[in-house]
Amino acid sequence: MGGPAAKEYPVQYFCASALAATGCYPLWRSAAIGQSGFRVAAMHIGGVTIPPTLTPYVYGFLPPYKGMVATVAGMTYARAAIFYFSDVGRQLLLDKGYSEATATVAPPLVMSTIVQLVNQPIVRATVTLQDPAYNLPNVVQSLKHLYRNHGVQGLWHGTTAGVLKTVPKYCTAIAVKDAMEARLPHPDPSSQSYESERLLRSAVKSITAGIAGAALTNPLDVIRNEQFKTHQGLVATTTSLWREMGLGFMTRGLGKNMIAVALPVGCTIFFTDAFIQYSQHYDH
Repeated sequence: MGGPAAKEYPVQYFCASALAATGCYPLWRSAAIGQSGFRVAAMHIGGVTIPPTLTPYVYGFLPPYKGMVATVAGMTYARAAIFYFSDVGRQLLLDKGYSEATATVAPPLVMSTIVQLVNQPIVRATVTLQDPAYNLPNVVQSLKHLYRNHGVQGLWHGTTAGVLKTVPKYCTAIAVKDAMEARLPHPDPSSQSYESERLLRSAVKSITAGIAGAALTNPLDVIRNEQFKTHQGLVATTTSLWREMGLGFMTRGLGKNMIAVALPVGCTIFFTDAFIQYSQHYDH
């Protein structure tokens, strides 16, 4: 993933992003519920009562999957655009003589900001849709509900926190990915297990990049999702969380977020590498 060949594989980037977004949707749903503090009713499955700490996880995996199409579509184009144009932009800037640091940080900084601004109404609507307190059937009705109650500006409520958490997440993940790509030893092409060793190398790179991006931005995820629930501003929301939970608010939903963010980001990187590797193998 990355390098001069990146621009030749836009379809692979898109397919990898779509596969990761689809497979990880239930995890995103669980994280959205947990970080937002939505109240989920006690659940009983087969006569067994689900512990309250596990209820958001279970609820996230059970139908109806409200907003799934919009969520997956938004995540697909967002991650594909960020990773593809970051890799292509990095090589372009390097070719023009810019420093390694500038070439690594500038493209994901610009792309993730643009994507967050464009995606914000859908993000807001899909997160709101997961609140059991609202009886909203789909994303369209969720958007109408937000517009009726909060106006046009309500659709972009939480944008600041969204940008503050999305941009560092992808800048960090891509910087770690590029650093590991440059430093991890390459397998020997003459080895009989060359292809599997390439995939193992990609897995190490992908997991590390995903975890690094997710761990740093959990507090901003909590703030953004709390804004969606309370409709308060950034400062008021942060102050309220601090008064209610102290430093504990920074780790609310951390376990869910580490899975729901680190896994799809890591999977996107890994699947992209795998699809490009597969294409290169059959091209030759």
